[in-house]
Amino acid sequence: MTFRRTLLAGAGLGALALCATPTFAKAPVHHKKASASSSADSALIAQIKALQEQVSDLSARLNVQEAAQRETVANVNNAQVAASSAASQAAQAQTAAAKAQTAAADASDTAKKAVPAAVKGELASFSKGKWWDSTSVSGRMYFNFSNVDTKVNGVKPTGAGSVNGTGFNIKRFYLGVDHTFSPIFAANVTMDVSNVVGQTSNTNFTSTGTPAGSNLPGLVGKGFYIKKAYLQAKLDPAFVIRLGAADLPWVPYVENQYGYRHIENTIADRTSFATSADWGIHVLGDLAGGLISYQVSVVDGGGYRNVKVSNSVDVEGRVSLNYKGFYAAVGGYTGKLGNDTEGAVTPNTASRENALVGYKNKMFNVGVEYFHAKDYKNVTSATEDKSDGISAFGNVNFHKNWSVFGRYDWIKPTKLTNDNTKNNYYNVGLQWEPVKIIDLALVYKHEKVENGALGTANGTIGGANPAGSLTGGRGTYDEFGLFGQLRF
Repeated sequence: MTFRRTLLAGAGLGALALCATPTFAKAPVHHKKASASSSADSALIAQIKALQEQVSDLSARLNVQEAAQRETVANVNNAQVAASSAASQAAQAQTAAAKAQTAAADASDTAKKAVPAAVKGELASFSKGKWWDSTSVSGRMYFNFSNVDTKVNGVKPTGAGSVNGTGFNIKRFYLGVDHTFSPIFAANVTMDVSNVVGQTSNTNFTSTGTPAGSNLPGLVGKGFYIKKAYLQAKLDPAFVIRLGAADLPWVPYVENQYGYRHIENTIADRTSFATSADWGIHVLGDLAGGLISYQVSVVDGGGYRNVKVSNSVDVEGRVSLNYKGFYAAVGGYTGKLGNDTEGAVTPNTASRENALVGYKNKMFNVGVEYFHAKDYKNVTSATEDKSDGISAFGNVNFHKNWSVFGRYDWIKPTKLTNDNTKNNYYNVGLQWEPVKIIDLALVYKHEKVENGALGTANGTIGGANPAGSLTGGRGTYDEFGLFGQLRF
């Protein structure tokens, strides 16, 4: 700024000097020619203008120089401030790092001291029942108090095996434990208590058997079985794997649609053309938000009461649809039923095809099930056979706690060996649900076998045909009483 003033002052003095030249001093004394004086004045004015322009240009340059100098000074000051701030931040970061290092060391020491305490606390929680948060216990019991009337070739049977009369019976009692290990892994164990005497549910206890005395009371424990025992991995709702004894694809699915398993087994299960569970590998899942479901099971084939090691495995599968109350399914089975053991002769392979269609809502349910089987009871025989069966069922819920129901089954169990044999079965009843966990039903059942005999869930129905004839044998089964189920 001082330098600029000095320059401007010098330029001003120069201009004053020009004004004080002899030309101005001598002009009043010597009046020479007017034209010469006028020329001198013009030259002087031009010099002054030129000098003014030089001063103006010099002033502009000085302004630019001064602005550059101010910017330089400002940049230097800013740099000094930034450097000072950076140094302060570095010092703060160094201090914070030291504090963090100290805190980490303290936390490590604390964690080391806390681990034994945490382990003790977790172990103590088991004794307080905390593990029950991921464990559930369930149960289901089928029972009846009823009167049974059976006839073989028109005559009531007597002696061992006769089931005529009145009595209370527990046909099934399932007790299950489910435990969830994680969102993926879970396990289930379900025990099955069959008839307490270890025989079929409607056969009275006897002291006979092979070997001798095999039905003695000391063998009551034979009525306690593992129904299900499996480890489950739910990798996705569409892909679930179960290893062990688990529900098979067909029978449990139909039971769920039917809804009255406590009254009677479904048609294929009732006549031993299917079973509800087996040991093996089971893959299942739901697709399209539950619109479609499927299951494929590779199993031993002997049923859940008979673990088998054999030369081949059996396969059962199902694909089903559920849409706005409408349900439909198809399924099938193929295998040796656990008979393909080392050294055994199994000329035939059992197979079965199933279909189900129905509709249900809050007011009613109606459905039809069909099955076709080949060599299902002839695996170890050279003789081939076929079977067909159809079942129609329905119920009407006329009150929130009351319903009426009915069902009709028709079967031809031996179409190739004796096409005359027929089985007809029906039930009707009135059911009351006093609370959510109990169903009580007043039921009448009737079953008839013509031209032979057939083993069913109600025992062997029918009678032997006369020698040399495929007709003539017959039998009936009538039952009336109170049936129910308890579930929790």
